[in-house]
Amino acid sequence: MTENKTLWNNILAHMELSVSKANFSMWFKDTYIVKQEDGTVYLGVPNIFVRDWLMNKYHKDIVKNLRNFGENIRNVEYIVSKEENKGPVKETTNVNELPLADFYINKDDNLNPKYTFKTFVIGPFNELAHAASQAILKRTATYNPLFIFGSTGHGKTHLIQAIGNQFKEDDKTKKIFYMTSERFANDYLNSLNSGEINTFKEKYKKYDVLIIDDIQFLSAKTKTQEEFFHLFNSFHDSGKQLIFSSDKHPNFITDIEDRIKSRFNAGMILEIQKPDFESRIQIFRKKASLMNLVLSPEMIEFLASSVEGNIRELEGILNLILCQSQLKNRELNINEVKELLKNTSKPKKNVSAKDVIRVVSEFYGIDESSVSEKGRKKEVIKPRQVIMYILREDFDISFPSIGDKVGNRDHSTVIHSYEKIKNDLKTDPELVQEIERIRSMLK
Repeated sequence: MTENKTLWNNILAHMELSVSKANFSMWFKDTYIVKQEDGTVYLGVPNIFVRDWLMNKYHKDIVKNLRNFGENIRNVEYIVSKEENKGPVKETTNVNELPLADFYINKDDNLNPKYTFKTFVIGPFNELAHAASQAILKRTATYNPLFIFGSTGHGKTHLIQAIGNQFKEDDKTKKIFYMTSERFANDYLNSLNSGEINTFKEKYKKYDVLIIDDIQFLSAKTKTQEEFFHLFNSFHDSGKQLIFSSDKHPNFITDIEDRIKSRFNAGMILEIQKPDFESRIQIFRKKASLMNLVLSPEMIEFLASSVEGNIRELEGILNLILCQSQLKNRELNINEVKELLKNTSKPKKNVSAKDVIRVVSEFYGIDESSVSEKGRKKEVIKPRQVIMYILREDFDISFPSIGDKVGNRDHSTVIHSYEKIKNDLKTDPELVQEIERIRSMLK
């Protein structure tokens, strides 16, 4: 117990250096290590909001810091717990805390029970991947392998684990196993070093469905790729289902053998793209409903237009809104939510003043060159003022520099435009939504 406490105090000391005082106090207070088991650290957290926020925002940093203090540490699991001395809560009457069984990983198949098709939102961004998943559920190995790729946070892990959970529900005799490619590599190397390679081979051959997440991390692992190749052939020849995910198309994964890429390409390769606006609305509705969080249609539309298409970030924002609503014991208004978004949004990268002018011009349907003209056409005044506001508010560009970028205008004109938009935002909800949509287009 003392060892765990010392370890976690060291981690907290490092996390405090990279997290604001307010966030550190809110999200890391009352956290502690419950236990360590088989390379996994079980972290006690006070409630479900903290659990989800740490998972979405700080998981990688927590794991990285833990590994710096213990090379054998491979993963972190989060357990809702009341007090350090009492350990995990087994029963709870608080509707906002889930029983442990609801979020514990099943040790037999490594699947997370929360990842199901019931909680999976289907939209244009993922409908082909979803259709392919339904096809292999109806007839195993219809597509073999099924290879899903896309950027982080687009729902790949949810989909491939939902397939595994559905296979398990449809046929109790089917043996399914989910893992990351990193764990596969570690298992292989450990068995190699301990002289138990045959045990390793037999372990994986017993499964009917093998799901491997983040396959790109096999890159440059020559020995592991060799074993993976043989395992792949064994599964494929036996008509057993293989499912993989990656952050990129297999053809663009570096340091992967061509013969493995060829096997990937022989199956079905599908991309999950960034959720579109309508899909983000559906995601917010679904996630809010699951969290028993009441949001007005206007609030959901505002959020969908304001938050970029990373599903984990959407969930994180909802968790934060729910947490703040409970602290205030009331629903938040749009201005309060806007402030939350402002405090948690990521800084924009590689966006120039020209990009802002182009996006705003396209949004309002005006010619880009008209922004710099000396005339005062009615249809151009508002877009020009919005450009000035965004350049100042989001990019902290000086008023004289902004004037230079929009037709060599005097800095006093820029100040007036900035202040006008800033004041109008306090009373004009439609303008708020317009600017938030423009911001989402700039991300």
